[in-house]
Amino acid sequence: MIAIFELLHDETMDKVKIAFFAEVLIADFDGAARTMFQLIERIDSTHFEFLFICANGPERLLGFECVKVPSFNIPLNKRYPLAIPYLAQKQLKCRLDSYTPDVIHIATPSLLGHFGLHYAKSKHIPVISIYHTHFISYLAYYFSKLPFLIGLATKKMIHQQNDFYNNCDLIYVPSESIALELQSKGMENNRIRLWKRGIDLNLFNPMKKDKRLTERITGNKRPCILFASRLVWEKNLKTLIAVYELAQQRELSYNFIIVGDGAAMKQCRLRMPHAFFMGQLSHEQLAPLYASATVFLFPSITETFGNVVLEAMASGLPCVIADGGGSKDFITDGENGYKCDASDVSSFLDRIEQIATDHKLARQLAASALSVCQNYDWPMLADTYFNDLNKLAKKETNPVALKKLAS
Repeated sequence: MIAIFELLHDETMDKVKIAFFAEVLIADFDGAARTMFQLIERIDSTHFEFLFICANGPERLLGFECVKVPSFNIPLNKRYPLAIPYLAQKQLKCRLDSYTPDVIHIATPSLLGHFGLHYAKSKHIPVISIYHTHFISYLAYYFSKLPFLIGLATKKMIHQQNDFYNNCDLIYVPSESIALELQSKGMENNRIRLWKRGIDLNLFNPMKKDKRLTERITGNKRPCILFASRLVWEKNLKTLIAVYELAQQRELSYNFIIVGDGAAMKQCRLRMPHAFFMGQLSHEQLAPLYASATVFLFPSITETFGNVVLEAMASGLPCVIADGGGSKDFITDGENGYKCDASDVSSFLDRIEQIATDHKLARQLAASALSVCQNYDWPMLADTYFNDLNKLAKKETNPVALKKLAS
């Protein structure tokens, strides 16, 4: 009888072990990292154990081991390391074998992600992944000088993407628009789960407004058009620059404030000589800027979710965004913001002018946007994630299984 009790105790009290594969594990590195850390910082160490495998991260993460993998920087974006797990294949397999994970979490379908997937399949371990980056939408920018290759490259990437994700057991997708697009391209619906993103309403809110902040930055009291994102061409910087140039042609007295860094920084500075470039800012620094600007301009169509749009909306900042990618799901055109064709420069600037000159309209858009933001809750999303880990590991409480074991 004692032996049965001990066996039951072991079955119900063992921690769920997760092997977590991600290229970068640095908080606030980018949108994907911020999403991952919303989960990592909520780990219940009495119930879960994590082993992190990355290219760039700390030696230990919240008390858990973090295994570094050999890597090199991506030529197109030197901020991002690319892990080469096959340079340490034997050591990684030995560590994973000794760890005996119950579930494998894979951040992206990189070389590191494929290594994790192959290991999981060889050991019959369930796999969960979050669809962070809509790589397919990047191809038009990467092959802009070789347009005849875009179709072929897109077809090949869709095939490779489906081959990867259709071997995962559960895929979190952040927006209805992206989920429908992925399904239409062959990702299996039964593996997809809509799992949006949360927003910290204590950090991002209209109360952070500082009437003199933008004046200290610009030296004047003109309306301020804010853009915040990585400065890479796949964020549709071409349209951002064109809106700035058209505003100059129309002799509109607007300040353009650009937050972010990236490979296109130098070109952006050259093309937008009178804009104010703030570089990379922390969330704490960015929050009052959102609340103090006049309009948030975001022409990107490559977002899976669009964290910055939700942050601006939560801060009471009216948004004019591109009608594409996951960001568009936040905006009901004319009700809580505006959506424009991603290449229609005049439309973007016309909407900005409407908001900048009509204070009543700006207040109405901001109020409607704030009500939308109440639905994005990180604690609830984290609960879903950890419950799913339990289910995948088959360590949820199962009275039928316990009854069979006791008998």
